[in-house]
Amino acid sequence: MELDEMAQRPLSVGVIVGSLRQDSLTKRVARELIAAAPPRLRPRFVEIRDLPLYNEDLDVEVAAEPPAAWARFRAEIRACEAVLFVTPEYNRSVPAPLKNAIDVGSAPHGQNVFRGLPAAIVSASPGRMGAFGANHHLRQSLVFLDMPTMQQPELYIGGSDGLLDENGALSDPSMASRLTTYMERFAAWAACNARMAA
Repeated sequence: MELDEMAQRPLSVGVIVGSLRQDSLTKRVARELIAAAPPRLRPRFVEIRDLPLYNEDLDVEVAAEPPAAWARFRAEIRACEAVLFVTPEYNRSVPAPLKNAIDVGSAPHGQNVFRGLPAAIVSASPGRMGAFGANHHLRQSLVFLDMPTMQQPELYIGGSDGLLDENGALSDPSMASRLTTYMERFAAWAACNARMAA
């Protein structure tokens, strides 16, 4: 695909949320990020809640078909041109379902569906540190996955439980501005680093 063509059409962005709760604070933040995305991004959620725990036996056994949820997830990531991770922090690290999704998408060996996809990470927590530990543990995995990950601006959202009103909408204008700026920068990053179609 030519660079000029890529610059003129919206990029497909998979949004992966680390929390499984349907109405979690992290999911609400992700919705606000999607709403703040500029027209040159086409973000959509990629579900991880139905992914069985990764077990290599299910990928390498000749007679076995990998779980349908794994196949669905891998196909959805293959259709993406960038990935936005939005995660809370569990015990100073990433939630288990998010790590499992990374393991599922990166396997089997030599078939990593994340490879080359530009990425960005937003972490959110009711605590003051904004899930800093989860954000940086996730970055470590993305290095190995060969995903060019946006370095600046960083976005650690502390006190996330006080940012949303009773309808789940942002009640802080300054945070709304930060999310818009972040998504604009991510759009530029994704366009510059988008994986070339084979």
